[in-house]
Amino acid sequence: MQMEPSRSSHTLTTSYTVQQVMEHLFHADQHTIRERQSTGTTVDGLETGVADTIVTGIATAFSASQRVIQQAAAQGANVLVVHEGIFYSHHDQRERLHDDPVYQAKCTLIEQIGMHIIRLHDAIHLERPDGIMEGLLGQLGWRQQVVEEMAVWSIVELEQPLQLQQLAQWLKQQLAASYMRLSGESEQICQRIAVLVGYRGGATHGLPLLGRDDVDVLIAGEGPEWELPEYVRDAIEQGRSKGLIMLGHAESEQPGMQWLATRLAAQYEGLPVTYIPNEPVFRVI
Repeated sequence: MQMEPSRSSHTLTTSYTVQQVMEHLFHADQHTIRERQSTGTTVDGLETGVADTIVTGIATAFSASQRVIQQAAAQGANVLVVHEGIFYSHHDQRERLHDDPVYQAKCTLIEQIGMHIIRLHDAIHLERPDGIMEGLLGQLGWRQQVVEEMAVWSIVELEQPLQLQQLAQWLKQQLAASYMRLSGESEQICQRIAVLVGYRGGATHGLPLLGRDDVDVLIAGEGPEWELPEYVRDAIEQGRSKGLIMLGHAESEQPGMQWLATRLAAQYEGLPVTYIPNEPVFRVI
């Protein structure tokens, strides 16, 4: 996904610490996040670095890949805000990687660069509306087409219905994605669309939505391939028009981190704020 970075153009007149930036990022539900931090039930927090360091620049990204870390440093940022874990799992389990050479090299890079990495996952999802969902809906131009909204899903009604294949192609273009995965009949008419981001494309959230008569297609980031796709397959065999489009986890959540960069640039006038897109993690051959 190639998008232009968001930057603030004013002169910096105030110094901010990493701790102050974190307090701003976790503002959505301060009590809940602090309670989760005290009990170890949130993944949010400072992954690397020191909280009282002065911020010289901020970069946001979906994940802290080695390339993203290097690019953030090259652009003058010493704070990187990411949505997913930096060491290959949702919950921090870096102790099991102690002797792993890839882990060791990444740690060395982070230390040499002096990058302060903040994990922002739970707090941005706790915003109402969900901050990651807001980014995706905004990128697709669907904010005004939302007809129903709950904590983890939104339902959009298109002004002009599209066939399933057309919708998938349009999404691919809008998100600058390498590919889309879809299940259903290509010519199925889609007007009411349920949207889920990230790893919510499984049975728990998806089946109640696909089971609704007024939902034509479900769009999600990713989920188990033997849950919703199998439901859609059986629905079609029964003559029910249902469709499923999987965007990819990063492709569904990156717009939210770009949207976050725009918000931070407005919050910290004069402080350079940049969004760095992650390259696609898979290629289709």
